[in-house]
Amino acid sequence: MITISETAQGHFRKLLSQQPEGTNIRVFVVNPGTPNAECGVSYCPPDAVDHDDTHLPFDGFEAIVDPQSAPFLEEAEIDFVTDQMGSQLTLKAPNAKMSKVPDDAPLADRVEYVLQSQINPGLASHGGKVVLTEITADGLAILQFGGGCNGCSMVDVTLKEGIEKQLLELFPGELTGVRDATEHQRGEHSYY
Repeated sequence: MITISETAQGHFRKLLSQQPEGTNIRVFVVNPGTPNAECGVSYCPPDAVDHDDTHLPFDGFEAIVDPQSAPFLEEAEIDFVTDQMGSQLTLKAPNAKMSKVPDDAPLADRVEYVLQSQINPGLASHGGKVVLTEITADGLAILQFGGGCNGCSMVDVTLKEGIEKQLLELFPGELTGVRDATEHQRGEHSYY
């Protein structure tokens, strides 16, 4: 469910060595399955473990996950990186905002999953987002842009060179193209 790098495991062991005996870590998602989902890691003393929590064993500690967070932490990765700016713990959870859909799910569900887990995190850095409004009978994915994407001068490039290219690679033979249904109006909300 969760991959923790060797450097992150070492970091956790060091932190946990300064805590009371039996303390582990808890990995969780606040507002799972929503656009406002946030992942976190905290100390988990023995008296904070519930009977229905999942215990993931690592070298020298366990990662405890509550049942509500578990499906949204599939394929999550925790790393501890050091660069010129210092050291930091990174947590990547591609399924936090929307739980992973099965490979045999309807095409619209699989496309929406890719938009939420792979494309929208990049658009969010510019205050934007995109949602699927429909898939036409001839395989066109009709998208609606919002936030800073609405009125952005680069939206056509983002649509054709970014989103369409990625979706056509992921869904060959199922999607034929991507169209933008947004009426773009420039304003203060747009990112330039």
